[in-house]
Amino acid sequence: MANLATCYSKHAVTISDSYRCHSLNKVSVTPSFIPSIQDEVSSLYKVKLSTQDHILIKLTWSTHNIDFYFTITIIQDSCMFYKSIHIGKIRGSKKIQSFASKLHLIWDLSNATYEMGPQPINGWYVALLINSELVLIGEIEKNQGLKKLLFGYPFAKCSLISQNERIFCKDHFSTKAKFFDKGTCHDIKVTFTTDYSSALSLCVCIDKKNVIQVKRLRWNFRGNQIIFLDGMLVDMMWDVHDWFFESNLDHNTKSKVGIFLFRPRSGLDSRLWLEEKNLGVKEQERVSSPLLIYACKNPNQ
Repeated sequence: MANLATCYSKHAVTISDSYRCHSLNKVSVTPSFIPSIQDEVSSLYKVKLSTQDHILIKLTWSTHNIDFYFTITIIQDSCMFYKSIHIGKIRGSKKIQSFASKLHLIWDLSNATYEMGPQPINGWYVALLINSELVLIGEIEKNQGLKKLLFGYPFAKCSLISQNERIFCKDHFSTKAKFFDKGTCHDIKVTFTTDYSSALSLCVCIDKKNVIQVKRLRWNFRGNQIIFLDGMLVDMMWDVHDWFFESNLDHNTKSKVGIFLFRPRSGLDSRLWLEEKNLGVKEQERVSSPLLIYACKNPNQ
């Protein structure tokens, strides 16, 4: 498959938002949707310690690994440390050996609730103590025991910097994503429909509003458009070449894979218009998080 970045066309770029919904031509929706399956979700976090050292933490949740709940990967560039741990208990703690840091991992999924995939939506946490600095992923508002345990530890700065998902689908797929640290969580639904001539179209709906429609998807199998979310610009890119044309099947899933990327813009390129000559410090430090989706379809579909 060609690199997605090489397939951009300046003629394919448009700006989409809810005010454009009325101009989208109607298409006939497939009468009965086959549910999509969210098979794997990975979230990558960047941690900045008081020593200015940076650590990457990756959490991976999947439905096909029945022997453990999730996998945590810790990467510390300053000492070339890399550790991947499979968590098989619903709650517990573990000390991790590192060359330069003392690491203590604590997790609890006993009150976790789930919605559409393997990643819990609330009632869980993963905490990592790094040289007496705390990294917390999840929530502690309702967990008094955790609050007492972690009381007095300074919090290290932790930001979500990327999200990856693998989804099996036929007619549509849905997910949730937060693109900016100061933004809101959005409901995303991508639907594939056919018109009167049986030509397949792509429709992207965010928070129940149609924002993008691509007609004759077979001949527009690669492209990009711009969405306006949280007052910022987000590039939405797709590459579904392998759905329509001869290609090798994905080695892991034995499926044809389409790629969908939602990439927030940053800095001066992040706004539709600029009212100030210079962005403030807080604006420059605004953290964005792209979402990459691998949409897998059965080769016979």
